[in-house]
Amino acid sequence: MVSVRDLSVSFGSFDLLTSISFLINDQDRIGLTGKNGAGKSTLLKIIAGLISPTSGSIDMSKEVTIGYLPQQMEVSDTTTILNETLNAFSGLINLSGEIERISDEIARRDDYHSPEYLKLCDHLTETEERFRILGGESYMAETEQTLIGLGFERKDFNRPTRELSGGWRMRIELAKLILMKPSLFLLDEPTNHLDIESIEWIESFLTSYRGAVMMVSHDRAFLDNITKRTIEISVGRIYDYKVPWSQYIVLRAERRAQQMAAYRNQQKMIGDAEKFIERFRYKATKAVQVQSRIKQLDKIERIEIDEEDFSEINLRFPPAPRSGTIVVECENLSKAYGRHTVLNHVGLTITRGEKVAFVGRNGEGKTTLARIIVGELDHIGQLKIGHNVKTGYFAQNQDELLDENLTVFQTIDYVAKGEIRLKMRDMLGAFLFRGEDVDKKVKVLSGGERSRLALVKLLLEPFNLLVLDEPTNHLDMRSKDILKQALAKYDGTLIVVSHDRDFLNDLVTKVFEFRHTRIKENIGGIYDFLRKKKLANLREIEIKDRFVKEVRKEDTSNKQKYLERKENERTLRKLRRKLENSENGIKEMEDELRRIEVELMVNTDPSETEEFYKRYEELKKKLNEEMDNWAVSSHEYEEFLKLTTENGSPGA
Repeated sequence: MVSVRDLSVSFGSFDLLTSISFLINDQDRIGLTGKNGAGKSTLLKIIAGLISPTSGSIDMSKEVTIGYLPQQMEVSDTTTILNETLNAFSGLINLSGEIERISDEIARRDDYHSPEYLKLCDHLTETEERFRILGGESYMAETEQTLIGLGFERKDFNRPTRELSGGWRMRIELAKLILMKPSLFLLDEPTNHLDIESIEWIESFLTSYRGAVMMVSHDRAFLDNITKRTIEISVGRIYDYKVPWSQYIVLRAERRAQQMAAYRNQQKMIGDAEKFIERFRYKATKAVQVQSRIKQLDKIERIEIDEEDFSEINLRFPPAPRSGTIVVECENLSKAYGRHTVLNHVGLTITRGEKVAFVGRNGEGKTTLARIIVGELDHIGQLKIGHNVKTGYFAQNQDELLDENLTVFQTIDYVAKGEIRLKMRDMLGAFLFRGEDVDKKVKVLSGGERSRLALVKLLLEPFNLLVLDEPTNHLDMRSKDILKQALAKYDGTLIVVSHDRDFLNDLVTKVFEFRHTRIKENIGGIYDFLRKKKLANLREIEIKDRFVKEVRKEDTSNKQKYLERKENERTLRKLRRKLENSENGIKEMEDELRRIEVELMVNTDPSETEEFYKRYEELKKKLNEEMDNWAVSSHEYEEFLKLTTENGSPGA
């Protein structure tokens, strides 16, 4: 379908991509991976026809259509949700206008038998037929259906797009692409700015889509559930694996080990040759051998290794100055944009040292409250910022606020003060800006590199309250791990807005859910919250419907009541056994995990260590699943016990 042939991209003396070639076939599901700055977004733009390569070509048939979703959108917010979405049907709308124009012209004429009149009638017939074939009779209904599927409500269709958050704006762009039905989707970080519900919807859509998909994503689960092929870009070259992400990681580790062995062998051979040349360069009797070695070195194709794989990173935020006990306190706080209320009489309290998450669907007010806390937005109601609180803020569009004409080093040099200046290069190195990278202009950096640079700026000042709004957008998996480790060690107060469950896990101890203009506080980590929410939303009605029929019957005889009580007792015993079995399974898995952790600490055999890690990850996955099962079983048991007690039946 699409053929990439000997593609190269160079910026001056820097080669980003070097003679890469591959095919994209019908219904391919390709994950494009590589460290930030490797050229992933550039490759997508070249395939989409937005930029030209230095050399090479992209060949595709005329029938191929491409739907491209960039990381950063440049949009015009001067219209409504519906009208913006209808831009996907610009061709159909033009045809509709053409039909109306021809019809008006025919209506004005009375030369019914002239060649011009008959030609107009034929043209009208052809245009109407083309309009019908392209879906002109159903495109409005299809547009409404798609918008509703993406979470919009019909009453919002005429709402101005300027009122929307970045995530909802992204959904409009996705709706337009879906309605265009391209042969090939090119998606650059499609899950950025989206909530968990939207990610699951897109995942379901792409899994069943009939066309091909090529995407860049740093969401491990998203890649695993959709892709069947992984193309890695590393030091300008590509490696094509016919497997999804998890299997690619295993195969990549094997290839890297082989590559490292070959690299070491080659370096030894080069070193030996250079020593020979240096030793016998000026001996006439060895001139032929010296020239032979020189030619051999000139012809050799040097093996390159991606340096990122071998970096040791230990990053810490500066010590946070001590603040008051109450850091943020809201009471009866409200915020509206025109007639649209986002927050309505909400209240929350965040104390010193807490690490909390703001979660919820896009547009529910997470970013709005974050901006109110840092003083960027006005509001109604009370907001109290505690004593001696110094706030650092990372916005969703933080990377766009950087001065594009400065270099990486200049960007940091302008804000660093005092002793921290001595650690500037160390901090840049920790976020993977090394060597010549620090002299790059901001305008040539990728979206991920810009986000990392903005995070480095945040590290330079000793804040005691960090407010981070989607800090992992555009970050690769390694950079996310670096940031998470630093935040885990941070001794200040943290508020993080994020949809990334892996990032929030083991980082936050409290979750504030934003829903329908209100905020609900949930004690515990992100997976505790998700389990509770799953039970509340998915199980409660099902359980009540199932058990209410058994325990709440009216006008029954004494015999019938006796039989019901016996049935309830049997059901209760069954639920209790199920709960006990789940608890025993959890205990066994936790014991085995502890044994493996001990083995990992003392074992030095690489092959055995890899097996232990594999078993450890499998067990952790099974333990999480069993914890979910336990939560469901526990809820079923307690719910049934409560209902039988209310009905007067014995519980145990």
